[in-house]
Amino acid sequence: MDLKSKFRHIADFPKEGIDFIDITTVLNDKDAFKEAIDSMASLIDLSRCDVVVASEARGFILGAALAYKLGVRFVPVRKPGKLPYKTIKGSYELEYGTDSLEMHVDAINKGDKVVLVDDLIATGGTMGCVADMVKEMGGTVDKAVFLVELEELPGRKIIEDKGIEVISVVKI
Repeated sequence: MDLKSKFRHIADFPKEGIDFIDITTVLNDKDAFKEAIDSMASLIDLSRCDVVVASEARGFILGAALAYKLGVRFVPVRKPGKLPYKTIKGSYELEYGTDSLEMHVDAINKGDKVVLVDDLIATGGTMGCVADMVKEMGGTVDKAVFLVELEELPGRKIIEDKGIEVISVVKI
């Protein structure tokens, strides 16, 4: 299946000059959604994955489904103030500003093998921040899996410079 043809492009969202890649069209197509999750799962070696970690919001959808399919734990990473327990916090830059994320302090066990998952990699800021938090908690990250990669942006290099392999299903 050509997943690339399933995405909707929205010009100037969330601000002028940004071409937003909308994956809700994939989620709304049962065959495309299955293909997306199956394709991402095929990229993960279970001997190197104890837990899938994904950030909100679209990353949650893919990450939770992927963790379920793989039979591993799922850890959500959220915007500040959204998690009910004690958290660690990290900050990062987006292609259109700055933001912060939090994760429960007990979400990652020392030695956990973590696979990072998100819908899209652009600048690498979000997953770079998540990788740093995972490492701070004693987990190891050697792979990040994305449904979409925006090749003209530096996200791949940012993540690979942290020693993490980047794999994407669709490149745009």
